[in-house]
Amino acid sequence: MSDIKNLIQNNRTWAAGMTERDPDFFGRLARQQAPEYLWIGCADSRVPANEIAGLMPGELFVHRNVANLVVHSDLNCLSVMQYAVDVLKVKHIIVTGHYNCGGIIAALRNQSFGLIDNWLRHVQDVHHQHREEIDSLEKESARIAKLSEINVLAQVVNVCRTTVVQNAWQSGQNVSVHGWIYDVKDGLIHSLVEAISDPETALELHSSGLKRVRRGVA
Repeated sequence: MSDIKNLIQNNRTWAAGMTERDPDFFGRLARQQAPEYLWIGCADSRVPANEIAGLMPGELFVHRNVANLVVHSDLNCLSVMQYAVDVLKVKHIIVTGHYNCGGIIAALRNQSFGLIDNWLRHVQDVHHQHREEIDSLEKESARIAKLSEINVLAQVVNVCRTTVVQNAWQSGQNVSVHGWIYDVKDGLIHSLVEAISDPETALELHSSGLKRVRRGVA
């Protein structure tokens, strides 16, 4: 049996198991999705959003890209955010990075892989803005970890500054933005900043130079 056929067989086994445990599971999914969370994470295959958050299908709306970036010219990401906030009415937007991220490593080392180099310029901009703090760390592993953390906070600020979130807050909608980082070595998520639920708190984080990281890595 080919690898692809194995995946299809895995799907059949999974669907049968879900139906056995909850006969109406897929019926409920088909009728409506009503997630409370939007996850903006990395495309890394080691970071499966639903699984590491302990959520079932239908409970988490997901957007993933290399290095979990929120770029104001990225209509894909912005469209996901707009649908999640305006239509699904999610209550939480969670930007989740992870340690040992290939995109972060490539940006820090100034490695070239072709087209993706253009995308990773955004990470290099974050590095440049915080070069003194990051480059002062002796070990490369510590520099990679610190850039991973600061990049999450930079994307949290970017989320907060989008018209999608600004308009939601202005209209009184209950939306909070979070910054998390996932450790692939032990499977644990760590929060890097308190939830941001208003423009003033978002501005405070931005004005502080992203100094509110709660978890450091030596």
